[in-house]
Amino acid sequence: MSPSAQTVLALIPAHNEAGRIGPVVTAARRHLPVLVVDDGSADATAQEARDHGAEVLSLPINQGKGAALKAGLAFALREGRQAVVTLDADGQHDPQEIPAFLEVFGAHSAEPAFLIIGYRRFAQMPLQRTLTNGAARWIFSWAVGRRIPDNQSGYRLLSRGLIEEVLESKEGGFAFEVEVIARTIGRGWPIYWIPVRTIYAVGERSHIKPWTHLTSFVRVTLRARQIVAAVGRRHSTERGSQSR
Repeated sequence: MSPSAQTVLALIPAHNEAGRIGPVVTAARRHLPVLVVDDGSADATAQEARDHGAEVLSLPINQGKGAALKAGLAFALREGRQAVVTLDADGQHDPQEIPAFLEVFGAHSAEPAFLIIGYRRFAQMPLQRTLTNGAARWIFSWAVGRRIPDNQSGYRLLSRGLIEEVLESKEGGFAFEVEVIARTIGRGWPIYWIPVRTIYAVGERSHIKPWTHLTSFVRVTLRARQIVAAVGRRHSTERGSQSR
């Protein structure tokens, strides 16, 4: 077993992904052991994941992506993992790109905490998503005070120190992934970026309701701005206490 397989875990949150999750697990297992957190699925997601070699942690009811991620991250800490690679269950992230995350992890593994994000090539997206993602990136970058190439990508590597920090979050939905970025910035920890493929199924239809998504995004963005400031103040206080 390679050092990365001993220290890093692939984490896949999943809700009703039967028929899609199997190939994702199989591909990811070529690089890392895989934990699937089944977020209260009503289909055969959990069994399909097991059949393809994943360890499965099942939540009794659907709690949201953030809750599923936190359950998996807590599991990784208990198992002594030094980092976790998160990717989606629906095939929109290419598991063959996991080695790129591991390469950056290896170069920075001595650092106490950091985040690696796979940023998508937006020119490969449908035009509507390109425009909405562009606006969202601009607004979010303003909110956190620095340029963020992709604030919504779920293809990431979190180091152990960062995992310990973000498990304090109370967010259970998609806002958790945004808060991870905000907490990293507030702490002054580095974010490393690597390009990843943008994959969409032919004929895929978005389940996002534009107005609901917009209002949620505004709330999350304002919350992220508050988190950056609050975490930064707390970190400064901690450093001041340690220096006395």
